[in-house]
Amino acid sequence: MSFLIVLAALAFLMLAAYRGYSVILFAPIAALGAVLLTDPGAVAPVFSGIFMDKMVGFIKLYFPVFLLGAVFGKLIELSGFSESIVVAAIKYIGRSRANAVIVAVCALLTYGGVSLFVVVFAVYPFAAELYRQSNIPKRLMPGAIALGAFSFTMDSLPGTPQIQNIIPTTFFKTTGWAAPWLGTIGSLFIIVVGLTYLEWRRRAAMASGEGYGVTGDKDKAAQGGVAGALPHPLLSVAPLVLVGVANFTLTKMIPGWYGDSYALTADALPGLHAPVTLPIKSVIGIWAVEGALLLGILLVLATAFARVRDSFADGTKVAVGGALLAAMNTASEYGFGGVIAALPGFLTVSDALRSVPDPLVNAAVSVSSLAGITGSASGGMSIALAAMSDAFIAGAHAAQIPLEVLHRVVAMASGGMDTLPHNGAVITLLAVTGLTHRQSYKEIFAITVIKTLAVFFVIAVYYLTGLV
Repeated sequence: MSFLIVLAALAFLMLAAYRGYSVILFAPIAALGAVLLTDPGAVAPVFSGIFMDKMVGFIKLYFPVFLLGAVFGKLIELSGFSESIVVAAIKYIGRSRANAVIVAVCALLTYGGVSLFVVVFAVYPFAAELYRQSNIPKRLMPGAIALGAFSFTMDSLPGTPQIQNIIPTTFFKTTGWAAPWLGTIGSLFIIVVGLTYLEWRRRAAMASGEGYGVTGDKDKAAQGGVAGALPHPLLSVAPLVLVGVANFTLTKMIPGWYGDSYALTADALPGLHAPVTLPIKSVIGIWAVEGALLLGILLVLATAFARVRDSFADGTKVAVGGALLAAMNTASEYGFGGVIAALPGFLTVSDALRSVPDPLVNAAVSVSSLAGITGSASGGMSIALAAMSDAFIAGAHAAQIPLEVLHRVVAMASGGMDTLPHNGAVITLLAVTGLTHRQSYKEIFAITVIKTLAVFFVIAVYYLTGLV
């Protein structure tokens, strides 16, 4: 019975997400409903002592990353930098390689720190014009955007500032640059297999005589002559490059500045009633990304202030609202995971997962399954790590597997099966492009499968070569 209660809570949350209801509202309802069926008297204590404690702890650690990433992405959009990058990619890669152009632009923006939701809005008008001029079926476009924005740059490439690569750092005491060789190899697998699939689908569709399709009101072509008024491509790329370089540099320098821990005492801050000691290793990855994004924001403002000045106030309000919503969604799922992990029924789930003997496969299956159930990479990973991170770490230590490898496998697994039909990014992508699941989800699902296979490919590479 206790096992069925856990499954019911997970199914209820998945159904709520699929139907479009707020996870912020329904995650605590699902969690406390499970507690009510297990021990009615524990509902209020569990809410305050576990759910809220986990939720607030998540926000304390990660909200600045959500906030700075959202503001940075919005400024990249308002400044015209994203448009300039798209136009340059079309010019230098060529219109005949439409899929490669879209994947390259999306990848550059997301790896540079721009939120994947912002990337969808920024790239779509130009993708629509490119596909129209090339007479490529519009229904294939979401697959290309998903490959560029929702896959390898989200969690595979070492150093990516996306939240899916940052969350594991606090559990495993690693950095965003964990397992660089494995991350790079996994990324190449996704790129090669993904582009091969998309090109096969393009050739098959065009060979059958299918063209771009019916043009809808949502199509917004890039207007002729606009490119001349855009910033220079090198200037547009500079903030993205700065974020990457600063992230790497700060990751190396922060331990030297602060050591293993830093103590705040009354000598420096007389208002403190008791010393505060902060272990530095658990926040290196977070601080490095925050510092890099802050520098990127300052560079955009310094080089394009005239462009963003009039829309800065409204634009940043939108960005802050988006950051709040994204952070609260994931934090609620994290609190949900903490409650579920405390229930007796979860022991059955844990025992079943432990039956997978290999620690890396165990972690990959666990995280990917929960990401698929919740329809969220960060949410599913948060639930899994809140509930099972200690078991993952113990298994890795027992098998003498570096935690850097575990970090990369968990991060990549989170971005595998998360893009099922109820995933928020998928729903947003289809809404922006004016397409339906029936028209375009086949290509998105193919990228989902390729991304999931890449996790196990990386695990195999590690065992065969020992590369980290």
